[in-house]
Amino acid sequence: MTVRYSHPPEDGQDGVLLENHLDDVATRVGYVVPEGATTPDDDSLQEAVRVLAHVHDFGKATTYFQQYLGERPGSPDYEMYRHHAPLGSFAAYYALDARGFTPETCLAGFVAVAKHHGSLPDVAAYVYERAHRREDVPAEKQNDAERRQNAVNVQLTDIHENARNLAEDVFENATGGAGSWIAFASDFVGVLDDIESVVSSTGTGPGFERDALSESCYGLVLQCWSALVLADKTSAAGATSAAGTYAAETPSLDTLDDYIDDLPADPDQHGTRAQRLDYCRDRARESVVENAAAFADPGGGVATLTLPTGMGKTLTGLSAAFTIRDVLNGERVVYALPFTSIIDQVVDELETIYDTDGLDRLLTAHHHLETTAIYDHNDASADDADRNDDVAAMLGESWRAGLTVTTFVQLFESLAGPRNTQSMKLPALRDSVIVLDEPQSLPLEWWKLAPRLVRLLEEQYGATVIAMTATQPELFDADTELVDDYDYFDAVERVAYEFDDSIERYIDSRDGPKSYADAAAELRGVPEDASALAVTNTIDSARELTERVTDGRSVVDVAGVYEDLLETEGDAFALTADSVADAVLDDGGRPVLHLSTRLRPVDRLTLVETAKELTARECGLLTVSTQLIEAGVDISFDRVYRDFAPLDSIVQAAGRCNRSFERDRGRVTIWWLDAPTDESEKTPAAAVYNRGTNLLPVTADAIAAVRERVGELDETAMAQTAVREYYQRIGADGRNVGKREYAEYVNDARADELGRLSLIDQRRVADVLVVRTAADRDRVDAIRKADRNYEFEDLDRLLDETKPIRVSVPLYDDETEDAVRDLPEVLSERGLRELDVRDRPDHFDARTGFVVPESSVAHQFL
Repeated sequence: MTVRYSHPPEDGQDGVLLENHLDDVATRVGYVVPEGATTPDDDSLQEAVRVLAHVHDFGKATTYFQQYLGERPGSPDYEMYRHHAPLGSFAAYYALDARGFTPETCLAGFVAVAKHHGSLPDVAAYVYERAHRREDVPAEKQNDAERRQNAVNVQLTDIHENARNLAEDVFENATGGAGSWIAFASDFVGVLDDIESVVSSTGTGPGFERDALSESCYGLVLQCWSALVLADKTSAAGATSAAGTYAAETPSLDTLDDYIDDLPADPDQHGTRAQRLDYCRDRARESVVENAAAFADPGGGVATLTLPTGMGKTLTGLSAAFTIRDVLNGERVVYALPFTSIIDQVVDELETIYDTDGLDRLLTAHHHLETTAIYDHNDASADDADRNDDVAAMLGESWRAGLTVTTFVQLFESLAGPRNTQSMKLPALRDSVIVLDEPQSLPLEWWKLAPRLVRLLEEQYGATVIAMTATQPELFDADTELVDDYDYFDAVERVAYEFDDSIERYIDSRDGPKSYADAAAELRGVPEDASALAVTNTIDSARELTERVTDGRSVVDVAGVYEDLLETEGDAFALTADSVADAVLDDGGRPVLHLSTRLRPVDRLTLVETAKELTARECGLLTVSTQLIEAGVDISFDRVYRDFAPLDSIVQAAGRCNRSFERDRGRVTIWWLDAPTDESEKTPAAAVYNRGTNLLPVTADAIAAVRERVGELDETAMAQTAVREYYQRIGADGRNVGKREYAEYVNDARADELGRLSLIDQRRVADVLVVRTAADRDRVDAIRKADRNYEFEDLDRLLDETKPIRVSVPLYDDETEDAVRDLPEVLSERGLRELDVRDRPDHFDARTGFVVPESSVAHQFL
């Protein structure tokens, strides 16, 4: 028999025979898709995807593709004839149909194989276009789909003449004897008609009907496609073909329990405020775990977990997730957060609890600034560095670990029209437990799509979802609250709210913001023995307030101390928060810290940890930060000042105040800051929160309405009554928060439209490696060398390692774009540039980070 390769011999390695590759991918499907998984019509999903595996690369059996592998083009139509996915997709439909799968499952398989190297399309339109054929149309007037159909006919003839035995074996395996190569090849037009009939219009003219597809079609296509892609790519990468390759190591609930039990605590319901807080934490966790077990017993679903900030929600949420996982005999937990800035502290704690480096089958951190991989540390093949690195990254980014900590972007954008490689994580979501930490942080435009995707996870992946926050919006159809009815908000009341005169003016007349001079004076007036945090809405605002606080004053610039130590140490990765805090305190003055996303991630993380050290040592630290600090960062200040924002953001910021009753009562002041420059047309609050739905008037009206009913707003009234009022109002008066069409894209299987959506603003950015030390210089030089020598595995590793010194600069105006373009290129094809602060001091400030000559409010969002 003529030899047919799926992957040719190269670099001294043997090639992979096509039939062996098809069999290998089919075997891997058994590890990727659980045996009990079913389609919406209760057929075996594993069996369906295994059928796809047997035929997905069948088109490679043509002499045209084999010529392509050998770089020996043949006929003038070679380019059309060498493509293998179209033939495989038609074979997939035929084989599934022969085995008795429903038309919609056959259609899902058709799309999955057609796009196993691409992205998903508008399913109904794509299927109709690929299968519809006009009668008696001259060749010169045929459309692209019809020419592809002709090409498939040529491929069928070629295979029959040159690889018939292989074809017969493939179709025997794919159909289980219920169909045959001869039946498929001899009636290809009949296959086209069958496919078209699934979506064709019942009207008088040709066309397709979206209503021909069920609302579960999109999820079914996702499942078939993603499982096939994962099995195929790991096969091609040379991952070991064994169940253990795809298996997870389950983080033990007992280990987590032991860690929590060893935390310092002195619970007493009637003791001091700190003792009462410890009591509430213990009670809440016990009730959550008990309720989670009861919730999981009938099969799980969607639940909420609503607790005040500072109640240890992270560990309590993980305890609930592990409990549900164990009751349901699951394997994986996914913990999703809104911001990358708070993932590191969660992962650091988990690495301590489980004594892991986060690069194994127990724990994975996955976001755009993190090196994500799963290594087989005890596998002898680990010495094969290049291959092992490739496989390790693939498995890590496929979420095969027992616990993955990730972002909303990674989770939801992998469900909504994912790119090809993004899809590989979806099989890991089957029967998983997913914790959504602070779901109210999802963009309002997604408030209808996110619940639809959660329903897809629940119904088609068998996943259990926990929505966890202190300010719970009614986003999801969740009938179960995991927290008992004890009034935790009242029991752990730690702060008093104050409304600045500027807020009162906003409520009354929407006029009269607070000047930065007045705001800075108020911050400087905080007693020397008290710490304070001011949270702003934009980077420009944070910079302006920081400059006003420090202008002409004798203060200790924490970032300046950090810079001095950085010069001494020579590498940011070697600096510790303890050493920075010690140096700050040795100086003896009032420390001031600025935080924003214009700082390098490695610097920002150390500075946040330094702030924790300083506040823990009862130092009178003054911190000015953008919103990056307000959700999930375990830090406590005596006083918090928050620029005007929606109520949920205000409550989140208040969670950084007096977290463990360091004071009898912390103070949270809400003010409305003016525009930072004369050129700014809007205040920072309006620029950020009055885009699309105007959230600030809704917030003001909610505050006014609740104050009229209950009088002064204490912490409980703000966190519960006012927040509920706010959520009700943003859904009232015809505002109808969330774009309904986004959810309809799921119902109509419009993967093309879903793929255009994003949780973050799609704005042009430039990635800049900010070089501050000789060690940074060596890293950048190594990147250039690897690129110059075509050492692509080393290049990918180096790019991952340098993510913590990379800053993304939005390109919104000519001045900013010119300034960035003036920087030296590192990798031109990736748009990566370099800023050496020694050469370009005007582009960098040790306190505030990357500086662009002309900036605007529009690009200063967190």
